[in-house]
Amino acid sequence: MNSESNVVGLVDEVLPPEPEVARIERPTLHNVVISRIRDMIIEGQLPVGMRIHEGQLGLQLGVSRTPLREALKVLATEGLVELMPSRGAFVRKLTAKDARDMLEVLSSLEKLAGPMTCKNASDEEIRAVRRLHDEMLTFYAARDRLQYFKRNQQIHSALISLSGNESLALVHDILQSRMKRIRFIGDQKSESWAAAVDEHEEMIAALEARDGARLSSAMADHLAQSWERIHSEI
Repeated sequence: MNSESNVVGLVDEVLPPEPEVARIERPTLHNVVISRIRDMIIEGQLPVGMRIHEGQLGLQLGVSRTPLREALKVLATEGLVELMPSRGAFVRKLTAKDARDMLEVLSSLEKLAGPMTCKNASDEEIRAVRRLHDEMLTFYAARDRLQYFKRNQQIHSALISLSGNESLALVHDILQSRMKRIRFIGDQKSESWAAAVDEHEEMIAALEARDGARLSSAMADHLAQSWERIHSEI
């Protein structure tokens, strides 16, 4: 064996194996299109009841019809889009009764989750919800309504998920998705938006105190007030 081979062999023995590095996941076109159309519906750029013209929307987003149609199928499962045979896709319109019925169920689910979440959530998980809340307040201060709303929805989802009841979380997620546009328009007025922030402050305080009854009451009150904020807008 020559000296060069000896050196190579020695280096192989001395150097530790390279650690495995988690690859950075890039957002796929599919997910980007879904997110963009969802935001357009939530913000009202695609009004409720409107027929979605695939060709026009595809040009606007710079995508072909295939990823667009796949995105619409996903949004239909979320309840934001309605696919009608031979007629195309429409932005789903909810009646006042639809909204009231779903808010009543959401209220029951969140009241049920309160004690379980306060019991089962770890300290780190509660701190993570607090971070979401603080980010939401930052967007509120900047009057960035869409980003504020997204953090708001993440907080509600987290409070349910931390209950540890998967069935409860599944039903809550379905209804929350269908309510996104209506919940978004509920905070259009400055006083309504400020009141919603105060209600979230109470929810976080109850969570950090691990007071399940207080958290249940805070979430139920928040959803009751949500109805007062949205029913005149539907």
